[in-house]
Amino acid sequence: MKLDFKLLCSRCDETVDPSGTPGVCGKCGSPLLASYPLNEIAPRFKLETLQRRAWNMWRYREVMPLAEGEHPLTLGEGGTPLLSLEALASKADVGELLVKEEGLNPTASFKARGMSAAVTRAAAGGAPGFVAPSAGNAGAALSAYGARAGLPVRVYVPKDTPPAIVAECRALGAVVVLINGVITDCGVEARNWSEKTGYFDVSTLREPYRIEGKKTMGYELFEQLDSSLPDAIIYPTGGGTGLIGMWKACEEMETLGWMERGRRPRMYVVQAAGCAPIVRAWQAGAEVATRWDKPETSAGGLRVPSALGDFLILRAVNESGGAAVAVSDSELLRGAKELQHHGIGACPEGGATLAALYRLRTDGHIGRKDRVVCFNTGALLKYLS
Repeated sequence: MKLDFKLLCSRCDETVDPSGTPGVCGKCGSPLLASYPLNEIAPRFKLETLQRRAWNMWRYREVMPLAEGEHPLTLGEGGTPLLSLEALASKADVGELLVKEEGLNPTASFKARGMSAAVTRAAAGGAPGFVAPSAGNAGAALSAYGARAGLPVRVYVPKDTPPAIVAECRALGAVVVLINGVITDCGVEARNWSEKTGYFDVSTLREPYRIEGKKTMGYELFEQLDSSLPDAIIYPTGGGTGLIGMWKACEEMETLGWMERGRRPRMYVVQAAGCAPIVRAWQAGAEVATRWDKPETSAGGLRVPSALGDFLILRAVNESGGAAVAVSDSELLRGAKELQHHGIGACPEGGATLAALYRLRTDGHIGRKDRVVCFNTGALLKYLS
């Protein structure tokens, strides 16, 4: 089955064949990114092309890692609502505040997008099974899509992962291993298992396809905002795949001729004060982030002491004219409660974006007339414990 795209190293000049189950660049160990023949695709892939398609992430199949005529492994991911919060916009003193509600995806988080793309491609490439480290939501999504593919899944999660998420993974058929540590410790175990068994390692940016699913959030925003993008996107950032993906989507839409150059949003990273390696690096003007010692936060998705794609996150923030900000656990939990009181079933990571908005507005990074999109990345129900 012919794949009409290439894999390019995000750091060096290496090009990799997308067939099989590629991981990172064999030359420098950096993430691989899918590159499509956009100039060839552009004449047949226009906004009006989408009008007859289902409202899910696979409506963008021309710029997704699919062979012609291939059917993805899907549970209906994507097509999430963009909700306006007028009262909170007034409180934050911004022109418009919108929340992209990713908690309405299958398995109740944005992780469904990336796992649908990754499992589709790796299953077709011959993966015998899947393994991943997770703070919870990625493991749940992998469990579901592995089951959809009829392949075994093994997930390594920290011992303090919410019990509901652990139960979800097991109910979907995955083997769950609890680790006394954080996600990077889980990553070591996942890579060991991958090397031992040949299972495909679906760790963040250690394979090239989760980012392709996540980038569809950018395409959806463009459609939902009538062929435009917001002034600012505030994104809760652990591994940062979603932010990197949306920045990639902007570049692709420019090349396709969908949007004018120079119209991209400013990208804002929010992390927890107890684990903020990207914020520290951005404040220092560094191109890469150093590992955060003793990460502590109740927001499990933000407890990522070291991100493989750190340089890609920082590049997107700097190129967009954005910023990186850290908020305390009390601030992010208060932000989640505020969103909940306005009908959004926000997770702690989603609450961090509202807390960041208040900080960024006070500091002058975000203006009074700006249209701002915050991302709620997971559903409240998983965190009630």
